[in-house]
Amino acid sequence: MSPPPLQQRPSLRKVPGQARSAETVRIIVEAAARILEEGGLGAFTTNAVAERAGVSIGSLYQYFPGKDALVGALIVRETSLLIADCEMALAAPTGRAALSGLIRSAVAHQLRRPVLARLLDVEEARLPFDADTQRVTLRLREILREVLIRPDLSLPFDEAVAGQDVLAIVKGMVDAAGERGELDQSSLVERVSRAVYGYLDGTRESGDQPPA
Repeated sequence: MSPPPLQQRPSLRKVPGQARSAETVRIIVEAAARILEEGGLGAFTTNAVAERAGVSIGSLYQYFPGKDALVGALIVRETSLLIADCEMALAAPTGRAALSGLIRSAVAHQLRRPVLARLLDVEEARLPFDADTQRVTLRLREILREVLIRPDLSLPFDEAVAGQDVLAIVKGMVDAAGERGELDQSSLVERVSRAVYGYLDGTRESGDQPPA
């Protein structure tokens, strides 16, 4: 017997074609964000979102088939904001300067709306990505790769492995700081930078031998 298909996160039911419809969707998504920030997942219902947005439940369902689609829209919105900041960092003249810009962007993103960021991290892991969330996540990884292959950065491993490691370092430290409720961006940027550049610049101690 073949395994059951993976449950996919539902996406936006209908793409708004007019400015008024797009504004309605924006208001609904922001209402979802406010409810998650103020009441957590326990308070997060489609009825609560519709009431907060000032729209009928029918209007909400016209665009979103349920809560998971709302969460997906929030993930895309918030990740797109991060990507916009990271795209600006690509303009830096060196890989090191660009990577520092990526780190600052990641820290600022996590601490801008920390409660929402933490909840979306949990929800990202709960269901597989839909096409929109896959697209923005892949773009984020592409940006990091574009930075790491710059000639002034010497990678300790091949670019794919190094990219995964750097992403894990940044995400792990930033997420943990968010869970602790940390708000000092400059301190977190410094610590994450030390960890990332320690990984990139570190060399094997002379007494160590490579694995057989």
